Amino acid sequence: MFPDDEFEAETKKKPKPVALAKPAAGQCLCGKVRFEIDVPARWAWHDHTPASRRAHGAAYATYVGSWRKRFRVTAGKDELSRYEDAATKTARSFCANCGTPITYERARSPHMVNIPRALFSGRTGRQPLYHIAIEELQEWAYTGEPLVPLKGYPGVVWQRSKKKKRSDREGMF
Repeated sequence: MFPDDEFEAETKKKPKPVALAKPAAGQCLCGKVRFEIDVPARWAWHDHTPASRRAHGAAYATYVGSWRKRFRVTAGKDELSRYEDAATKTARSFCANCGTPITYERARSPHMVNIPRALFSGRTGRQPLYHIAIEELQEWAYTGEPLVPLKGYPGVVWQRSKKKKRSDREGMF
């Protein structure tokens, strides 16, 4: 090697290793099933379909989507039960002990797994920006109306009913 070649080799910048974020960890209600995904998640969304409402017993389910190869069950794999719906070509896994929904999978996306967002203890790298089946939103679901504290019940808030304005004041006097 020539002296100039040695100088050039020493002064060239070496690529810095990319620091990977800690995986996002989650668990079921009883804690027997634990899992993690590499962050950031692929996407996140609110699912208003009747199937998700029924599976979660809620107005809608919020999911985080992850590549299957970036999802790992770290404890309780034997505690998972699976329900497959042949008509919709979907599968849902849940904890056999406490019933917590763990995964939602679709045949049309075999490389993806969807996990309820509420099961994660921290950030997943994605905020739910999408709504699926918004036309299925139930009239009883909370949609952001102002809430006020309920007197005598700490931690409870409620939506005041809207008072009807009296438009017809004739005949008052």
